[in-house]
Amino acid sequence: MATHPTADTQVLAGRPFPLGAHPEAGGVRFAVASSVADKVEVCLVDDDGNERRIELPERTFGVWHGLVPGVTPGQKYGFRVHGPYEPKTGLRCNPAKILIDPYARRISGALTDLAAAYGYADDPEGSEPSTVDSLGSVPLSVVTSPGGPDTGVKPEIPFEETVVYELHVKGFTAQHPDIPEALRGTYLGLAHPAAIDHLLRLGVTSVELLPVQAFCDEPSLIRDGRHNYWGYSPLGYFAPHAGYASEAGREVEEFRTMVAALHAAGIEVIVDVVYNHTCEGGPDGPTLSFRGYEAPAYYLHDDDGHMADITGCGNTIEAASPTVVRLVTDSLRYWATELGVDGFRFDLASALGRPHGGAFDRDSALLTAITTDPVLSRCKLIAEPWDATGEGYKVGYFGAQWAEWNGVYRDTVRDFWRGETGVDDLAYRLTGSSDLYDLSLRRPWQSINFIDAHDGFTLRDLVSYDGKHNEANGEDNRDGTNDNRSWNHGTEGETDDPAITALRARQARNLFATLLLSTGTPMFVAGDERWRTQGGNNNAYCLDDPTSWVDWTVTEESEAMLAFARRVIFLRAHSPALRQPEFFDGRTTPTGRPDLIWLRPDGEEVDAAAWADPEGRTLGMWIDGSNSQSRTREGELLVDHSWLLLVHAGPEPVDVTLPGPEFGTTFEPVLDTTTRDGSPASDEPLPAGATVTLMGRSLLLLKGPREEPDTAAAV
Repeated sequence: MATHPTADTQVLAGRPFPLGAHPEAGGVRFAVASSVADKVEVCLVDDDGNERRIELPERTFGVWHGLVPGVTPGQKYGFRVHGPYEPKTGLRCNPAKILIDPYARRISGALTDLAAAYGYADDPEGSEPSTVDSLGSVPLSVVTSPGGPDTGVKPEIPFEETVVYELHVKGFTAQHPDIPEALRGTYLGLAHPAAIDHLLRLGVTSVELLPVQAFCDEPSLIRDGRHNYWGYSPLGYFAPHAGYASEAGREVEEFRTMVAALHAAGIEVIVDVVYNHTCEGGPDGPTLSFRGYEAPAYYLHDDDGHMADITGCGNTIEAASPTVVRLVTDSLRYWATELGVDGFRFDLASALGRPHGGAFDRDSALLTAITTDPVLSRCKLIAEPWDATGEGYKVGYFGAQWAEWNGVYRDTVRDFWRGETGVDDLAYRLTGSSDLYDLSLRRPWQSINFIDAHDGFTLRDLVSYDGKHNEANGEDNRDGTNDNRSWNHGTEGETDDPAITALRARQARNLFATLLLSTGTPMFVAGDERWRTQGGNNNAYCLDDPTSWVDWTVTEESEAMLAFARRVIFLRAHSPALRQPEFFDGRTTPTGRPDLIWLRPDGEEVDAAAWADPEGRTLGMWIDGSNSQSRTREGELLVDHSWLLLVHAGPEPVDVTLPGPEFGTTFEPVLDTTTRDGSPASDEPLPAGATVTLMGRSLLLLKGPREEPDTAAAV
């Protein structure tokens, strides 16, 4: 039980760093940054909502700090900042608003009264501050003890072996029948053996969690009685989201337990982090934390003191601010060390490279601070390389240590399989997008290849809907992208037509197989392997219900898709030539053949005319496995079979001639998207030079010979 200091407690100066609330010397040392404040009070709040205010006695380097004896872990607290309220200069200090500690390790409670949280009286840009006390209407920080359950040994999976599985902590287990009801939708639910068994049998190596840093619903959702399900509305960058704890107040311990369980299974934990904006929104939003300390130190403002917005979320974090650089890197280190996280996916990461809202600079202070940090440089760093503006679309432009969500890959592969593009751009995507990454010291695995993500259609909906159906979001279907590059195959939404359902399933297998067989790092969304639908909703950010949750109901369709997904992921894991860590460059292999050869349907190499044909729908890709460039953990080169991948996006069957005997005597079919589970219709080896007929819109993978370097002879 937390305790309060007595009325005559002597508050000591303490030290300014590290920031936050830290138990030490028989009390707690509080430290918070504000270079514009005249006075800062730490406010200790008891379980009945009673408050005791204690003025912090020292300011050093713009940090207010003090050590309060007698305070113990579990104590709820906030800060009140006395200082200028001058919206025309961007400053909005208002001691009537109790503020969350930006470094709080735990956050308790919720925003319950918007009016009380507003820092302004009537006009957000006016000079009159609100005098309504927000205590009792807003969340509070909680003092925590360091340490907790061991998070285990990090798996440190090489990027080229990584398969990323994007999931929502609640949605993944909310309906899982084999997980105790009390644990469903929680950190401990994801740690349950039934959840981990599914991940292991599926073959994924890394889970990418939608935001788990404490978040708060936006005012528009609160007014409508709705909820931000995805969590892209951060309130605190250190505190695990309390809503995913099975027991109130134990979110830190349960998060660490979850990480330990995943690590014990050899699975990495990547966290989706949102350092580009906060839940406080624009100037008309609530004052919950950052805004009340020193708004221009946290948020992007123009020369007139007005908040600028390049994220589409009402505010944008000021990437040029030393306060922000310190906050973000301190936060990331905490998650990587104390909470055991293996990597991070940065939401709208382009905004982090646009100091003062200007042009993108991959060497900006914040991005450089992350990549040069001795702890963070060892983590997986994944950028979402765009923001809400055209200037922010920077796929391929990040620095050497960054992997990127490859939106070009997504669009090209979707377009190819719906018959809207030729084979020239597809070839780049199949081989790691060297046109985007090879000139910036990067490797093909830094292309995070994906067909779908949380934001957009599921795999099933991608082949079932031409347009979005977001009416349930309460925004008259105006939200969500219109650029879906999807195809319903003849009927919008669900249908019993066997021809359409069969074609949709085959197209889904084509998309999934292309993803896993492309060079680069594949990522897919939890539930795709179980044929999950959102009913055509491509922006289910506010639907915390079965629309968004993984459906664990066993059906013929879900079992078939699951079997297919496992087969393809297994193939990739055991075929180093299909996940090479270097770009293909035409190098001669021990067999005397190039590392990669592109083939036309007639078995000849693709020529300039075929590359330029916008109607080209068929392509063969020969990969020589004798020099795959993949290595063991000890650094030894791995030898693999050679592979022949045949893709055909045309509607009618096509005859394809296999390569001649100089490529090997036989070719063994190993994956065929015309069958429900991907098993070839016949696994009989095919002779060199044979003709095979590809069904319309299908993919076939064949295994060629395996030639060890010491026995391979140059041709």
